[in-house]
Amino acid sequence: RNGNKRVKDRAERNRARREAGLKVGDPRVADHKKELVSGGSNKPSNVRVVSAQTNNKKEALRKKREAKKR
Repeated sequence: RNGNKRVKDRAERNRARREAGLKVGDPRVADHKKELVSGGSNKPSNVRVVSAQTNNKKEALRKKREAKKR
């Protein structure tokens, strides 16, 4: 079911935050170089710590590319 996948994906993102050493309230985020939805993983080589603004820009570009495909 789609709901279960969303819960699992969120748990993966939270695990990446913890493994990157980020605490609650930290304005930075764990960015997956290859997104989890595209088959990426939580390996340290695929996760980097960036500002939320940088991650939002990357996500906006991804959604824009996705919209063009449709």
